[in-house]
Amino acid sequence: MAERWTRERRLEHTRSLLLDAAENVFSEKGFTAATLDDIAYAAGYTKGAIYKHFTTKEDLFLAVSDRYWRRYFDNFAEVMSAADRVGAHELDEIAERWRQLSIDRGAEHAALGLEFALYLQRNPEARERVAAKRSEVVDKLAAFIVDSMDALGATLLIPARTFAHALVATSDSVVLSSQLDDVDLYRPMVEMYTSVIKLPD
Repeated sequence: MAERWTRERRLEHTRSLLLDAAENVFSEKGFTAATLDDIAYAAGYTKGAIYKHFTTKEDLFLAVSDRYWRRYFDNFAEVMSAADRVGAHELDEIAERWRQLSIDRGAEHAALGLEFALYLQRNPEARERVAAKRSEVVDKLAAFIVDSMDALGATLLIPARTFAHALVATSDSVVLSSQLDDVDLYRPMVEMYTSVIKLPD
């Protein structure tokens, strides 16, 4: 017998499809040129479906970003959970997973983060409109980091919110510089990130 979908499950499925479509359309057209109509069409829904889940294009973009950070930190935490120490092997594996995630996502997605930051810098009204949502994305990432550290029995040497801000501020630049300048910054940045994590003895 087929499993019945609850209303919550249907909504989550629709939201996921909208985020997939938004990620692709933003990557192809850029944040400014992409429209909600483009995204709705790519997802196979009406624009009304987007408004059931997201209030603005900026809100949708931030949800796409939030999902990326969770994927990134999931990979990070998965490697850490299997390690009793953070040695060269673990750092290499974390860096490789980040590199692969970035390749799968494409440099265009990293550039999007910078494009969005420039858009907000040039549009104070938009910046003010999404300030709380941007803060919420950082708060969610910080909470996710805390949960991951607790599961590992590890301790952060800086506040989780500061770590979350650092990840958001640096990740896109690492991806772009690595690809544009043909230099591998993943491993050095992983070392910097893990330097603020103390695993149990």
